[in-house]
Amino acid sequence: MIAQHQSYDVAILGGGIAALTLALQLKQQRPATTIAVIEKQKHPLPEAAHKVGESTVEIQAHYLRDVLGLGEHLHTQQLRKFGLRIFFSTEDNRDITRRVELGHAVLPPAGVGTYQLDRGRLENALGVELQSRDITFVDGCKVQQVVLQPDQTTHTVRVQHEDGSEATIATRWVVDATGRSSFLKRQLGLTKKVGHHANAAWFRVGHPIDINDWSDDPEWHGRIREGKRMLSTNHLMGAGYWVWLIPLASNSISIGIVADARMHDFDTINRFDRAMEWLHAHEPQCAEVIEQHRDKIQDFRVMKDYSYSCEQVFSEDRWCLIGEAGVALDPFYSPGGDLMAISNGLVCDAITRELDGEDIEERIAIHNQLFLMIANSWLSTYNQQYPIMDNAQIMVAKVIWDTAVYWAVPGLLYFHDQYTSFGDHSDIAITLWRFSQLSEHVQKFFRDWHPIAQTGASDLFISYYDFDFMARLHIGMTAGLPTAELKAQFIKNVRFLEQLAGQLVSTVIASYDDQLDRGEVRRQVEAWQNDPALTELVAIYQQDDVVNPVSSGWITLGQPRRERQEIAG
Repeated sequence: MIAQHQSYDVAILGGGIAALTLALQLKQQRPATTIAVIEKQKHPLPEAAHKVGESTVEIQAHYLRDVLGLGEHLHTQQLRKFGLRIFFSTEDNRDITRRVELGHAVLPPAGVGTYQLDRGRLENALGVELQSRDITFVDGCKVQQVVLQPDQTTHTVRVQHEDGSEATIATRWVVDATGRSSFLKRQLGLTKKVGHHANAAWFRVGHPIDINDWSDDPEWHGRIREGKRMLSTNHLMGAGYWVWLIPLASNSISIGIVADARMHDFDTINRFDRAMEWLHAHEPQCAEVIEQHRDKIQDFRVMKDYSYSCEQVFSEDRWCLIGEAGVALDPFYSPGGDLMAISNGLVCDAITRELDGEDIEERIAIHNQLFLMIANSWLSTYNQQYPIMDNAQIMVAKVIWDTAVYWAVPGLLYFHDQYTSFGDHSDIAITLWRFSQLSEHVQKFFRDWHPIAQTGASDLFISYYDFDFMARLHIGMTAGLPTAELKAQFIKNVRFLEQLAGQLVSTVIASYDDQLDRGEVRRQVEAWQNDPALTELVAIYQQDDVVNPVSSGWITLGQPRRERQEIAG
């Protein structure tokens, strides 16, 4: 229990993964910091059927493994992930081998390894770890009131224990990690709506469903040279939706439906029986496998209109919002854990400096602007993009593009610990802002391409590492470059992505040379050709020979081939 009138340096409201990892990071960086983590749920938490957010990508994996030192737990208690794998709709979706498949054929290097997380298992381990670090961790305790007093030495927080008793504590800093209840965000009126509207339903099955068992075709099995398909975050993709299949170390599997609210009514997936009817209609092969294990269903959850943003997340008045208490984007590409890692690093930097007597007014303002710029830029990856999920050619190009961007820009910067010193490197900041504008033009290009694109692709396998530039960008995150070399590599990566975008636009426009007699095609091609941002990208591509030899298979669904041309450093 929390003692009445106890005083802390930091009070973290909520005890999910964002809160627990921030507390651990604060204690590692400044051992003298006194921290209270106040969690309403009782520990130990249930394994498997606890929370979603089970799939990590490179930034969060690096944060957990290398920044926080949780490698042993990840390697022994969780599963090594085999990357993102996507199967695009073909005909009636009853034969997995006919669907265009995008994913790894071999395991990526350990330095960029990612994991499938049983959230209950991880959060239980973190709760125990915090207590061993002399961090006050109180479960079964609910926050009743927060009184912010920026002109005084401390704020006050009133809590209620599970036995009904109350206590009021003083704290220098308040960090809201209360998830979607967003205690402080609501109190401060900082909620910000977004234009992306989608819903989700999910459940866990207490049986290790293996997607590799869905066919005995030896050629299909032979696509994977190293690793197991089952360990990928497997996505079944269709018009306005995707279905995830994520294995868990507890031998359960997480299965979820995520769908555009305009294309799939929430009422068709908001109960388990309805979700199964929906799966039988859209993903019958998946539904039939689930039916075989229906007696092992462990839970069922839904989330309506899950995406939102925030007007401000960090303040010089000594409060911060982290995790889903601040921003929630979309589960596709699993960005939540990455935003958590970036946010926690920025918060930890600000708090430790302020506790050591530094004036952080300017620094925390830069941290706030940086985080919201990243979140808003990533949101454009999802906004109005679900309708194009039925087209394998566009989505393969988009996933390759989005992944290359992720590895080349935010991944490179995070692995080299650049975010907390962003204000000291105006050249990186200006380039990142300019690139975020470019990215929005490319996302619009994908949307505009959809109405005139051809459909019906099947029987293809595309591996990320079929393209040398993908392997180079992926592994390049771990280069450990000194600052001067990092800046040069960052500029080179951005230039490469500009060229890659120019190749995308040029290749797609050229593919319609023999279809300009179709009015809608001619109008769209002319619109692209008259778009200043796109013509600039094409000019960059045409004037620079570095990217020209790269196979256009990532755009055309042609047979991809590995290139030996030196690309992106």
